[in-house]
Amino acid sequence: MAYQSIPLEAFHETFKFNTELSSVALGAKVVKVSDEFFAEAFHLLKVEPAPSLKGQFGPNGALYSGWETRRHNPSYDWCIIKLGTLGTIVGFDIDTSHFNGNEAPEVSVDAIIDSSLDEHDVDTAKWMEILPRVPLGPSQRHLFKIPETARVNFVKLNMYPDGGIARFRVYGNVAPVQPNSPQEVFDLAHVFAGGRVTFMSDQHFGVGANLILPGRGKDMGDGWETKRSRQKGHKDWVIIKLGAPGHLGTVEIDTAHFKGNFPETCELHALYSEDEVPDSDAADWTQVLSPVKLGPHRRHFFALEADGSVAYTHVKLTIYPDGGIKRVRVYGTKGPYPTIADPAARTSDTVETDAAAPLESAPVAIKPVKTIPVLPLTPEAFSPFGQVIQAYGDHTAAPPGTKITPANQGSATKFHKLSLLESSYPAGPRASSGLSVYRCNPTKIVSGGVELKVVERHPYTNQAFIPMGGGGIQGDEALKEPGSAYLVVVAHNGADDKPDFNTLRAFVASAGQGIMYNTAIWHQPMTVLYKPMDFTCVETQIGNGDKADCEILELEASEVVILALPRH
Repeated sequence: MAYQSIPLEAFHETFKFNTELSSVALGAKVVKVSDEFFAEAFHLLKVEPAPSLKGQFGPNGALYSGWETRRHNPSYDWCIIKLGTLGTIVGFDIDTSHFNGNEAPEVSVDAIIDSSLDEHDVDTAKWMEILPRVPLGPSQRHLFKIPETARVNFVKLNMYPDGGIARFRVYGNVAPVQPNSPQEVFDLAHVFAGGRVTFMSDQHFGVGANLILPGRGKDMGDGWETKRSRQKGHKDWVIIKLGAPGHLGTVEIDTAHFKGNFPETCELHALYSEDEVPDSDAADWTQVLSPVKLGPHRRHFFALEADGSVAYTHVKLTIYPDGGIKRVRVYGTKGPYPTIADPAARTSDTVETDAAAPLESAPVAIKPVKTIPVLPLTPEAFSPFGQVIQAYGDHTAAPPGTKITPANQGSATKFHKLSLLESSYPAGPRASSGLSVYRCNPTKIVSGGVELKVVERHPYTNQAFIPMGGGGIQGDEALKEPGSAYLVVVAHNGADDKPDFNTLRAFVASAGQGIMYNTAIWHQPMTVLYKPMDFTCVETQIGNGDKADCEILELEASEVVILALPRH
């Protein structure tokens, strides 16, 4: 097969739109190896560049971050690698860094052009040469470009006759894995769905392409992190080309491991473009997520403000002023909605989610009319409406500014004043603060959702609800598992002094999370899922409560909203 040697300075231009299919971050692994006496072959697939281990020795000799075999092989050594995902191959980066005098003199690469085979078939499979025998030099990177192959799942790196290689990177294009149904929700930006990061304003500490990798990574090194800015008003941004044009529903912004260097704020724009890298400053970018605060070391879930009838090909995530993000998930559906005469009919009886995802992470689709997704409750997403009251096992994950001290002679931790009581009643009858208890039975769930029919607000005071566990605690019932989840549904007031349904948001909270509604925020009455729960309510009332304390609004039939629950 023909190939082309590429100078190192042309690396970015040559492979900038390709994916490293052999990366361990994608799940690639060594399946079989002829010999690894001095250094194990798994090093070949590591994400980070090979470090120098000069002067360090193990029981078999000098240590190297790479693959090194015994001397004097009469034929050749080989290593079989299963790629992280099925894809087509366009080139290689074969790196002999720090191997000097013991580097592999020559290599070739074979592949199995049969995507139906698994790792148990590699011994009997038919191998095809995709990179002919080429020379290598000591302690340097060697780049090779080849004509794009058919779909490949396994490659075999051959070195003649023996020696060492630090890193082996296989570049190509992912064979996208996407649902067939236009109603099924999936992560449009995920690398396995064909998503690609095509532009980064800066990637000083962490590569932008990490944002769409599977999993949540292991440390700050496998996220996207920009350098510290020193100018007022600075921002950084990244553009992701989606795996398919899609209708956008929700976004997940994960700041895992970024505890003192997460961005202060982010926003998201979307665009339909035929260009691989659309102009970052183009006027036709549509804002689908208004600026929102981010917090340390956690997943943030936000409902997007996207037009459900418009399909987008790219998203642009902008962070202010700088910092690090681990992953970005853009959940939605691909292709146009079915053509239906009545737009209100664009609903389905079931809500499709990622079946492998747990309750707290499963995204759901936003249907175009009267349906909103229920997302995991986080302090940042809830902040426009109130405060989340909870403890944090990792203190660095608490919202910035939270005062945390030891308590109870060191047996406890106190998170101070997560919310304050407020009251603004007009002059007149005296109001007092107190504790009440609500015993709540689970709500009815129909076709994977809950109907929102009633909302209320407290015009002059905020109101907190703190979960206490399951309803009923006497006798044998004390052995029952307490309730573990409840809904929090909120909206701002509109110009007509009624709920502004454009601001409606729905969250699922755990039994370890309390909430404080800000004064006059419209909200659904306490709505428990699956099992009964008790709540302590901290509230300020006039006497035992009257119309001044709580204003209740029953929605008209045309205003009823479906809250689409994630499956678990």
